[in-house]
Parts: sequence; C-alpha cells; structure tokens
Amino acid sequence: MAEVAQSIMEKAEARFVDKQKKTAERNKATAEYMSEAKARIIKTARLRELRLAKEEADRVAEALNPTPKKKRTAVKKAGAAPKGEKS
Repeated sequence: MAEVAQSIMEKAEARFVDKQKKTAERNKATAEYMSEAKARIIKTARLRELRLAKEEADRVAEALNPTPKKKRTAVKKAGAAPKGEKS
C-alpha cells in the first residue's frame, strides 16, 4: 500500500513540475511577444516622425521654390485638316 501511495505522489510531483515548466515557458513567450510589440510601436513612431518631418521640409521647400507648371501643348489629330483648307 505504501508503494501505491509513493507512486501516486511521484506522478503528482511529476505533473506539478511539468505544469511549472509550461507556465515558465508561457511567461517567457509572453514577455518576448510584449517586448517585440513594444519595440515595433517605438520603431513605427520614430519612422512616422521622420516621415512627417520630411513631408514638412518638402512643403517648405516647395513654398520657397515653386516648380513651374508645364503648359499643355495642343496635339493635332492625325487626318484632321488645318483650318481654312478643305479636304
């Protein structure tokens, strides 16, 4: 009878140790995930700030040195007769 009780205790101890290991692994994975998410948020914010600063600099540069707008040239259609001439 003592052997049966010992066997049950050993099994219970093994299950307890397994649960502790799984919990530790889960906590580690969660910590890694949260760390990566935080790093991604920080990087995204930094890149957004850089993009906004560049867009603002581009707007200022455009205001100081506006690019001349291209004039549209009329394109004659093939087969169209010039004014004053009859086909």
